[in-house]
Amino acid sequence: MFLVTGANGQLGSELKKILTKDQALFVNRSQLDITDRNAVNNIICKNRFDFIINCAAYTAVDRAEEEKKTAHNVNVVGAQNLAETGVPIVHISTDYVFDGTNFRPYTENDNPNPLSVYGKTKLESEKVVWKTSETAIIIRASWIHSKYGNNFVKTILQLASERKEIRVVSDQIGTPTAASDLAWAIVQIIPQIAHGAKDIYHFSNEGACSWYDFAISIVKNANLKCKVIPINSADYPRKAVRPFYSVLNKGKIKRDFRIGIRHWEKGIENE
Repeated sequence: MFLVTGANGQLGSELKKILTKDQALFVNRSQLDITDRNAVNNIICKNRFDFIINCAAYTAVDRAEEEKKTAHNVNVVGAQNLAETGVPIVHISTDYVFDGTNFRPYTENDNPNPLSVYGKTKLESEKVVWKTSETAIIIRASWIHSKYGNNFVKTILQLASERKEIRVVSDQIGTPTAASDLAWAIVQIIPQIAHGAKDIYHFSNEGACSWYDFAISIVKNANLKCKVIPINSADYPRKAVRPFYSVLNKGKIKRDFRIGIRHWEKGIENE
């Protein structure tokens, strides 16, 4: 039996399609406040969970620059409360723990150096999970998208359907991750995790692109006529600094768990 937090988010919604009610208890923020240690302990005491899949996170990257305490509470305190239960955990992190200066796909051994409050809180969440849990798998993912919640694909589809042209940043490089593919990978991985195992893995779809390239494919896939114009990050200032290059090396997760990964363009075909 799994406890899946963040049930209404992108990843949680995709996991609902794979795991039945007999296999998992899905909880959203109103059902379980992971920042409340007593609430977390109570749900653990009332159920017998084999694994926690922590999909809950504060992911509003720009807003986190102002709501630092809230971002810390959800991403760090919440993760620590879950880890302290002693239940094995799969914890989802992000490519934003890196500063983007490598210009080669980041491996799990590369030193993190987050540039934003969001990235810093996610790195701290990794550290508390690693320190506290006996069995923990941390998965860093990038540019997650799905039919659910707020994400780049949905934003581009809406803008491209309303406008004749849109401008999209072309000098930030990464890899989109279909939440459905990440959910599938998690379900494949969990049965292979040995008791006492503790490791960090990278997961995204294959390939690399800029946000501009991503937008071009989204518009083309949807048969929209909107023109996509490339711009520099300096032309679209944001509160939070993004890494200019955050492609993740997936060699380790493919090797250790023998999973295949689709190209990112395949990941948007059904969206």
